[in-house]
Amino acid sequence: MVTMPAAPPRARRSVVAELEGALLRGADTFPYFMLVAFEASGLPRFAALLALWPLLRLLELAGRGGLALRVAALVATAGVSRAEVEAVSRAVLPKFMADDVDPRAWAAFGACEGRRVVVATRLPRVMVERFAREHLGAHEVVGCDLEYSRLRRCTGLLRGGGGEAVAGRVRALFAGGDRPDLGIGRSEMARSFLPLCKVRHRSSSKVSHGNSSAAAPPFRPVIFHDGRLVCRPTALMSLVILLWLPLGALVAFVRIAVGLMVPIWTIPYIAPIFGGAVITHGRAPPPVRRGSDAAVEDSGGSPSGVLFVCTHRTLMDPVVLATVLGRRVAAVTYSISRLSEVLSPIPTVRLTRDRGVDAARIRAELARGDVAVCPEGTTCREPFLLRFSALFAELSDRIVPVAMNYRVGLFHPTTARGWKAMDPIFFFMNPRPVYEVTFLNQLPAEATCAAGKSPVDVANYVQRILAATLGFECTSLTRKDKYRVLAGNDGIVTAAKPAALGKAAWQSRVKEVLGFLLH
Repeated sequence: MVTMPAAPPRARRSVVAELEGALLRGADTFPYFMLVAFEASGLPRFAALLALWPLLRLLELAGRGGLALRVAALVATAGVSRAEVEAVSRAVLPKFMADDVDPRAWAAFGACEGRRVVVATRLPRVMVERFAREHLGAHEVVGCDLEYSRLRRCTGLLRGGGGEAVAGRVRALFAGGDRPDLGIGRSEMARSFLPLCKVRHRSSSKVSHGNSSAAAPPFRPVIFHDGRLVCRPTALMSLVILLWLPLGALVAFVRIAVGLMVPIWTIPYIAPIFGGAVITHGRAPPPVRRGSDAAVEDSGGSPSGVLFVCTHRTLMDPVVLATVLGRRVAAVTYSISRLSEVLSPIPTVRLTRDRGVDAARIRAELARGDVAVCPEGTTCREPFLLRFSALFAELSDRIVPVAMNYRVGLFHPTTARGWKAMDPIFFFMNPRPVYEVTFLNQLPAEATCAAGKSPVDVANYVQRILAATLGFECTSLTRKDKYRVLAGNDGIVTAAKPAALGKAAWQSRVKEVLGFLLH
């Protein structure tokens, strides 16, 4: 195929690019429908869609890709509420799409300074719009749309698809005789809009933005994402997940039961027997010796316990820390489920978000012994650290930073939209869950508030050294930022009786628990 010569750099002001197979390396959309089925409906629909994969594949091989798309959309979304589909598209799909972005296509697409249009040829627009606008910098997104009933539930039907409809929408965006300067596409449907472009590429591997001095802006990474699945649910991986779930549930039960029955200091030694691992780096500080009078404060005026400042990766962080130390460590938390409190082998202290009350509670725990705090206030899956709250720096001068990290293969042990009580269960359902604990040196006196440092400076310093240890990046993002992206709220959990929970919250919890128990 002959590729048209590159246009002068200054002429490239607008671009129209196909998403599937062009901006994204892979053209297979089956995993994205599987994600919607799993996260918006549960395992039964996930299994049903997987059972239809051979039929969908045959339709594609027979040149009936449009019919395969409609069947997949029908099975994945029919009867699902519009809010659920939008939530999955906002919180789950962008991570998997970002991992599949083609660097060459992105360089050419992002370098265009004018209107940038993304054409979804094989996915409904609702599933790609958030990613295209927030992470690719698209101004417009063209594609087919899901139909909804008057009850705001998906009918599973698509409208507005087809090459002519797509070409008509692209043409309408560039009315008045104007034409896109660059077109990128690979599929047969891309032929409908590529002739409208001055320069066109049918293969993303050949895309180049020439010698233009306009470089592509930095790709905006996906920092916050939700969903339980770690791996892209291709047909093979989906089958592995379904086959592993019954055994994984049994393994999780055994691991949790054993962890509750044995002494906490023995867990790092017996974890390999049950397929897990706890890896320790650095030297853990010894327990603080108290005088015969059990004074609350030492000669320096600091509380007697050690304040361990941890990165917050999962709900298991303080528990793993206590197992490595082999001694009592109290964990302070803003929100934790009752089930997690029952299963926790260490004391937990609920905070109120009232600064004075929380400071008093942490000081009281420090008087009794060691305390673990996670100043980020919420978990983050990606290699980023959220902004540290400065409260911990005001409460003790005996501060030991601890870099926590974990590795899992199938299921994420954190959630923003689901039932948090399932987090430890999903962690232990992984075939080989691994935790890494790295102890840093205790902060010297000159780096604490005792030397006149402000609490904010101390908190920022601890954040930087922990990020450097893990190879992470520091951010100024907070818990509110995370929950606004993933759940559309500020992430504040108010104390309420179960009966006071909203209908949607109960439906979400019941759906996750039933799906887990049935499979």
